[in-house]
Amino acid sequence: MRSESFFSAVRFLTIVPVPESWCGDESAFHKSPEWYPLVGLLIGLVMVAADLIFRWLLPVPVASVLLLLVMIAVSGALHLDGLADSADAFFSSRGREKMLEIMKDSRSGPMGVTALVLVLLLKLMLLISLPDAWRWQVILLIPFVGRCSIVVVSSWLPYARQEGTAAFTANNFSWSRFGIVLGMLFVVTLSLLGGAGLAVVAIFSLSLWLLGHYSLRKIGGFTGDTLGATCELMELLPPLCVIILAQQGLLS
Repeated sequence: MRSESFFSAVRFLTIVPVPESWCGDESAFHKSPEWYPLVGLLIGLVMVAADLIFRWLLPVPVASVLLLLVMIAVSGALHLDGLADSADAFFSSRGREKMLEIMKDSRSGPMGVTALVLVLLLKLMLLISLPDAWRWQVILLIPFVGRCSIVVVSSWLPYARQEGTAAFTANNFSWSRFGIVLGMLFVVTLSLLGGAGLAVVAIFSLSLWLLGHYSLRKIGGFTGDTLGATCELMELLPPLCVIILAQQGLLS
């Protein structure tokens, strides 16, 4: 069952062609969030390897563009779609039911497109600006932190719909999962960044609390789209924190 849950997580979060027979039944899919952080680390390893190759062949700005493309391609732009839909809904100034309806619309409106452009542009600039001494560590953390945020939010907030892509998380609430993922985040981040990891964990916790309460106030909880949006926004934190600390002379 545990291996089936792992393969189910890989199949859901990435474009890796995992055979459906490896993923087990619905119960295995319901347990798959336990493996999201590990899948995030595996994605991070792919990104680190790709970055080494790109930077060996190309200047850092060009390598960073290609790395961003790899980051998008690995997940099939799954979380970017959630970011666009969430932006369209939350900035529509409509009521709860209308916002939930907007999220179901596959088309992206002006706010969704704007959010996509700004987040991707910021990610690219952060990748270009990363200090060489901390580059691979931060790149490894980016997808890990994003996938951890999905598990934390879905273990904390209620599901805002009666049914949907992320409905299974509402029926599998687990404080133990919540605590384990936060513990993993703390250990992995500090192992890679040392003392600077404390800043990442602290800002992650505060940002996720703010985003969670904003979503709770707007739509009464989370949806699959808001989980995708949260993942994309939380991925900005590791490079942003490291660059700020380096800019202030707090990192060598």
